[in-house]
Amino acid sequence: MSRNAEVAARLEEMADHLEARDVDYKPNSYRRAADSIRAHTVAVETLYEEGGEDALQEIEDVGDAIAAKTAEYLETGSIGELEDLREELPVDMDALTAVEGVGPKTVAALYEALGVTDIDDLEAAAEAGDIREVSGFGAKTESNILENIPFARESRKRSLLGEARPVADRVLAFLASVDAVERADVAGSIRRWRPTIGDVDVLAASADPEAVVDAFEAWEAADDVIEAGTNKASVRAEDLRVDLRVVVPAEFGAALQYFTGSKDHNVAVRNRAIERGLKVNEYGVFDVSELETGDDGADAGESDQRAGERVAGETEEGVYEALGMAWMPPELRENRGEVGAAANDDLPDLLTTADVGGDLHCHTEWSDGDPTVAEMVAGAAEFGHDYVAITDHATGPGMVGGVGLSDADLREQLEAVRAVDEETDVDVFAGVEANVGADGSVSVGDDVLAALDLVVASPHSDLDGDGTDRLLAAIEHPEVDVVGHPTGRMLNQRPGIDLDVEQVAAAAADHGVALEINANPHRLDLRSSHAKVAVEAGATISVNTDAHRPAEYEYMRYGVHTARRGWCEPGDILNCRDADGVREFLGL
Repeated sequence: MSRNAEVAARLEEMADHLEARDVDYKPNSYRRAADSIRAHTVAVETLYEEGGEDALQEIEDVGDAIAAKTAEYLETGSIGELEDLREELPVDMDALTAVEGVGPKTVAALYEALGVTDIDDLEAAAEAGDIREVSGFGAKTESNILENIPFARESRKRSLLGEARPVADRVLAFLASVDAVERADVAGSIRRWRPTIGDVDVLAASADPEAVVDAFEAWEAADDVIEAGTNKASVRAEDLRVDLRVVVPAEFGAALQYFTGSKDHNVAVRNRAIERGLKVNEYGVFDVSELETGDDGADAGESDQRAGERVAGETEEGVYEALGMAWMPPELRENRGEVGAAANDDLPDLLTTADVGGDLHCHTEWSDGDPTVAEMVAGAAEFGHDYVAITDHATGPGMVGGVGLSDADLREQLEAVRAVDEETDVDVFAGVEANVGADGSVSVGDDVLAALDLVVASPHSDLDGDGTDRLLAAIEHPEVDVVGHPTGRMLNQRPGIDLDVEQVAAAAADHGVALEINANPHRLDLRSSHAKVAVEAGATISVNTDAHRPAEYEYMRYGVHTARRGWCEPGDILNCRDADGVREFLGL
């Protein structure tokens, strides 16, 4: 198992401890490095073994100091400076800061005043009325902390995109019905379609912000109001925090660009503005070339941030145009080269859900799905697909409860699929999801694999350590067409196997094997950064839902947006081809 997440967690803890001590700059540096390490496609221990601290610095946002601390942790299992910080402030920082309204500085204050070290201490202090007696706190703060502790205990993990996006869609539909709202959209990580979400951020444009806030507080889906002001409010809906910000219409585009992020994308955009004598922030794009200070306004007050002649702000398109860039889809805004591409009019023409012609990975009652083959095919037709592949599980490691099909079962099912194919206008491919063993073996006989139209080979067990050789062996198997959910990760549950993505992608391209983006919101595997590497290597991607019932065809949008985050165009995607194009790829 990669130690990337482990190292990232230690760096994030360092950031919190430094913030608790009111240290400037360093906390954000550690957090950016943590994000980059967690998302890096190569295990940090592999980089360190092969190239030492210099190799660690190849990771974005990792400088020599953080590389040294990473190396120290890999060598010793601890970071001396972090141990010193923990000794000075011996608290469960992660658990305490999970409580809404409790940040690192609050943690430090409550430890110094009351000796609070964990959530149990925090709850006891709040119940005893001790927190209100601490300088800078009060009865209201104490009450809020006590009220938010149960929620923090239950939801310390980030929410899945598939859980948060329906809530976002629901709030946008509600805001569209509010007369005072001129425009509204989601912002933040949910607009960038990241696989996990903290809060649902929503932005609205209105000349009457108080009316919008009042309506939002009364939204029928809101279980309770967390806080509300004149132009901001937060509610809890379906166990998610939904944060609304209302801006004037003339500034909506600038605010949408700013609050969509990512932070690194915004820094790159802001630097481009500075080079042109401009200032870009949440209020607009301003010509500051005539101002004496030359300040970009990053730390200025609100009035100073509007200093200069406004040249854009009403629309996002206008903001980017003022900076000499094309508008770019939010999924690309991760500072992975999109700023330069937008400036050079070289952005990819990303796929959409309308480009997808079918689904090449789904299950029926023959294994662990609910519907019959005919019902699953009818569901595909109703969803709008032109073709679908039935790929029930084969026997093998990772199949619990005997749900996998034997070779004899697969031969029998093949006849059943052919019969359905003859009775429907949808093209039905007969396939299997075979298991890739730890040694790279495929759990179905070669003669059966050869008789099928489509073979998806997926790892389901031994999901730790380096899986590169395992997947290479599967890719080299002459009957394998698609590698399904290649890392086997389950979001918020397990990280899956490590991969040398460059090597796997090159092999897939050479052997004509597609790599799957599994659209199930619990997986989203391949992740977007891996998909980008794959298409750059010339590999083909297949976006599939792994549906176990017709309703799960709706998952396709999560896979499509993950592919978009990986810079995928329709030509990169196997199931953006028509049925004949898929047959050609499969050699049928």
